[in-house]
Amino acid sequence: MEYIYAALLLHSSGKEVSDDGIKKVLEAAGVAPDEVRIKALVSALEGVDIDKILSQATAMPVAAAAPAAAAAETEAKKPAAKAEEEEEKEEAEESGIEGLGALFG
Repeated sequence: MEYIYAALLLHSSGKEVSDDGIKKVLEAAGVAPDEVRIKALVSALEGVDIDKILSQATAMPVAAAAPAAAAAETEAKKPAAKAEEEEEKEEAEESGIEGLGALFG
């Protein structure tokens, strides 16, 4: 993950995403750079429009957040509804028991 962050840092600062640049960022962060991983990352990012990818990535969580929030709200209501149902059952059982006690009483 730190390799990706290094590439993003270079890109956002307007510098070329290169082997040497990533290596320097990682060393500055106290990470021992792995040359093979750096080369693989730089190779994978060749020809990629990082700005376009970032704009698409920031748009997705917003669209996915609405259904997730609705689902979370529904899930939050379920325990409350179950608790109410259980209370009603207990009250019904208690009143039924009291009624039986009056019969034998």
